[in-house]
Amino acid sequence: MSFACPECRRPDTLAIEGAIELPADGRSDEIALQTLVCRACGFRALGVYEESRRGALDAESWDHTGYRAAPETLAAIARRIAACPRPGDAGCACPGHAELARVDASGRWRAPLGLDESFALRRAEKGK
Repeated sequence: MSFACPECRRPDTLAIEGAIELPADGRSDEIALQTLVCRACGFRALGVYEESRRGALDAESWDHTGYRAAPETLAAIARRIAACPRPGDAGCACPGHAELARVDASGRWRAPLGLDESFALRRAEKGK
């Protein structure tokens, strides 16, 4: 899956490089923290995918947002994802999962510190 790059504006070049599935929280049934890289210009960022299937029958909502972050923040998260023995298992008990899956007092997932400006993760439209 790839998206339009917010830096070079090329369609379909920003790709998910790595991802770690995190446990459900007080709002979302699925949470994934992702490292993103543009295959055209080398831009790097983080992605957060959250999905909830709570509410009306057959109802689901999702949010997929990109975040600019300092190079050291990006590198630290990429290292944690790479060191995880089971990044697709939200129940993994490794140190990376423990650190990245923190929640606040209300049970809501806390994004890692150091995330800057957010941007929409847009799929490129066909034919454009």
